[in-house]
Amino acid sequence: MSDRILGAVCIVVGAGMAWAARGYVAPISYEPVGPSSFPMLMAGLMAATGAWLVVRPGPHKFDLPRSQLLPFGLSVAAVFIYAGLFQLLGFTLATAVMALPVGIAFGGGWKKSLVAGVVMGLLLFLLFDTLLDVVLPTGLLSFVLGGR
Repeated sequence: MSDRILGAVCIVVGAGMAWAARGYVAPISYEPVGPSSFPMLMAGLMAATGAWLVVRPGPHKFDLPRSQLLPFGLSVAAVFIYAGLFQLLGFTLATAVMALPVGIAFGGGWKKSLVAGVVMGLLLFLLFDTLLDVVLPTGLLSFVLGGR
């Protein structure tokens, strides 16, 4: 697939995301930034990146080397498993479970990948929960955290 086709697809998907997110409204809003802000930002970034792929000079062929097919496949599978386990395991544990195969796929050892996943899950949970006041599922850790 050429980069230009991928760029055009990103523009179309970004426009679709923006169209879908335009109606996101919180029933009660105390903040000037509503629930549509983050999807709109992601849609804009995706469309801008797609536009860059369409107009950039240089090689325009997307070719995944055979040696990268397994890491790519593991990463894609890990993201789908992450989405499936997100509510059950909670953000922190699901992030650690996802980071393990992705880290291994990109050449990391299993110990380092697991530690990085746990640290990343904990730090991101604290960032979203305390600083940004975003409620994330605690999943199995709700027993440890007192039923949050």
